Amino acid sequence: MTLHRPSLYLIVTAAVLALAVALRIADPDPVARLRLSIFDSYLNLKPRETDPAFPVRIVDIDEASLAKIGQWPWPRSELAHIIDKLAEAGAKTVAIDLILAEPDRLSPEALARQAQVRSELAPIVAELSSLPSNDAILAHAMGKLPVVVGSVGDASTQRSPPPPKASFAIAGDDPTSFVPSFPGVITPLPVLTDAAAGNGAVNWLPAKDQIVRQVPLLVSLHGTLYPTLSLEALRTGLGEKTAFVRSSGGSGVLAFGQQTGVDTVRVGKTVLPTSHDGQLWLNFAEPDPRRYVSAHKILDGSFDPKDFAGRHVLIGASATGLLDLRATPLASSVPGVEIHAQAIEQMLSGEHLTRPALATGAEILFLVAMGALVAALIRRSGPLNAAIIGCVAIAAIAIGSWLAFARGGYLFDPVYPSLSLLAVYLSGSLLSFIKTETDRARVKRAFGHYLAAPLVEELATDPSRLKLGGETRDVTLLFADVRGFSRLSEGMDAETLIRFVNRLFTPLSDIILEHRGTIDKFMGDAVMAFWNAPVRDPEHARNACRAALTMQIEMDRLNREEAARKAAAGETHVPIRIGIGLNTGACCVGNVGSPQRFDYSVLGDAVNVASRIEGTTKTFGAPIIAGETTAHDAADFAFLEIDTAVRLRGKDRPERLHALVGDEAVATSPAFRNLSQHYAALRAAMEANQMMAVSAEIAACREAAQALAIANPGAMPLDALFEHYARRAVGS
Repeated sequence: MTLHRPSLYLIVTAAVLALAVALRIADPDPVARLRLSIFDSYLNLKPRETDPAFPVRIVDIDEASLAKIGQWPWPRSELAHIIDKLAEAGAKTVAIDLILAEPDRLSPEALARQAQVRSELAPIVAELSSLPSNDAILAHAMGKLPVVVGSVGDASTQRSPPPPKASFAIAGDDPTSFVPSFPGVITPLPVLTDAAAGNGAVNWLPAKDQIVRQVPLLVSLHGTLYPTLSLEALRTGLGEKTAFVRSSGGSGVLAFGQQTGVDTVRVGKTVLPTSHDGQLWLNFAEPDPRRYVSAHKILDGSFDPKDFAGRHVLIGASATGLLDLRATPLASSVPGVEIHAQAIEQMLSGEHLTRPALATGAEILFLVAMGALVAALIRRSGPLNAAIIGCVAIAAIAIGSWLAFARGGYLFDPVYPSLSLLAVYLSGSLLSFIKTETDRARVKRAFGHYLAAPLVEELATDPSRLKLGGETRDVTLLFADVRGFSRLSEGMDAETLIRFVNRLFTPLSDIILEHRGTIDKFMGDAVMAFWNAPVRDPEHARNACRAALTMQIEMDRLNREEAARKAAAGETHVPIRIGIGLNTGACCVGNVGSPQRFDYSVLGDAVNVASRIEGTTKTFGAPIIAGETTAHDAADFAFLEIDTAVRLRGKDRPERLHALVGDEAVATSPAFRNLSQHYAALRAAMEANQMMAVSAEIAACREAAQALAIANPGAMPLDALFEHYARRAVGS
């Protein structure tokens, strides 16, 4: 078995596809940013609608609060006062987005330690030492309602966290293998941790462009699975003790034996879809100042308690100096506490964004399938059809991606597959253009020696239709020979003779080329042509017949013009007649000769038969005679069978010959049907040797042929054919 070497086109387009797939799998930063940018655009076009009930409220340590209460940090007794007020207002839960890791330096015992350096302050020291610390006051206030405190995963310490307040039920692989991991943790003071209903990590992992698009629901702190602040706020607000984590290998998770990561986190009846690393894609709503209540209004009692009744509350800072500002797809700068608030609102509403586990595979599959299709179409149908299909595919994936986002919250990337498809198209089109131009130049160089310019251009446009060398192909051959050429050329000098031949064969050659024929050669007073090579022509027999009819009609026109010219000059005009033979059969077509001198020609028995058939036009008197296969392949033309067993010169096998009378219009005319009936009767009478009937039918055929010529001027004259039958009748 012979292995064919792959073409350069296949190698290059396959390499472009492979590179595109490899880049997508590697997912370098530019590719990831491209994908994230389209998701940002979707979110800007259709952000999550803000819940007018605002189930999450933010107590904001803003610039106004700092101006009234004083610089940060405030005494923790102030935070305790805020929590007391929120408990009285009926808040469902409070999450503190602050890291309370160090004792309050404004607590009484801290002030007592500072006062000990001065003896005159000894009474004050004793009194301060007897007061409860601000941290204890805050811990006491935290016992009045569920409060969540924040820890932060830290890479600079190996400190282990206290046990999480939440318990976890895990189905599938251990989620600590997938979620963001930190070797150590900075936790709140033990007195605060013990008093809190929940403890959650405040970490998030912005992308390299520092835009927050996801928030972790779970993290690993020193190897311990921990909830984040937003998940813990949801859990305590719903009164749940356990969070259910489903990972790869868990029931209903399609992982195909692979560790694909976290799939969902469930708190009560609230199911939260996550990415493989346990992060929640944030479906941001537009920032709304109505979420915020300034902290000083809580402290001075000027707030409306109804704003907090039954709501999840976050305590955080928006003051610029506190440096807790983040960028989101919808805003260049929002307080960090806003991200937690939006995450909790999204969890409560259930309006999630999801990047399905199959998304990357589906995008790669689309890229490979459509890239291969476009590459194949460029080769088979040309760049235009490939561009149309490619544009349809890009439009389909763009519309599909948008609808998946707008209606289902699914994140599919249409940009990278589209750009990759464009890269395949451009590389394929460039290679196709280079190959086309190379082939055009090669075809013009090779065939400019022996083919007419229009046919060379057609081959150059589609060189794949050409097979250089030799190949066997069915062709229809035409031989045309001038009758009485020796007598016509008598008295002509060489220059006059050349002009005569050129004037005769120029229009005949044009007719052959116009009907998609290839001129093989000129042989003195004869021309040989063939159809269906080098350009394939499914209608080669019909086109050859049509060319032969047109050539005879052209000869009549030339004779009329020449007769008029000779009459004006007072000269005698001798009509010029040609006989045409047609035959269809298998031949070998290709270059014949040597590298220095060659012709594109046909070889085979069918060529010899066509030449001999042309010779029979002298015997039978019909202007055009065709072989049996030609008549069969052009059956809708007007044919009359001459004989069923004509022995051609130099051939042992007899041939069935047909006189070509006219085209399809002639074949369907009543005059031809009438002629055919009389002609059939003539043949039957001759076979029966009924001479009287033969004479009568010859007369009837002549009359029918005259009627046909009047009704169809394009029909061939048949007087000489009937004269032949008359001579045969007399001879018999």
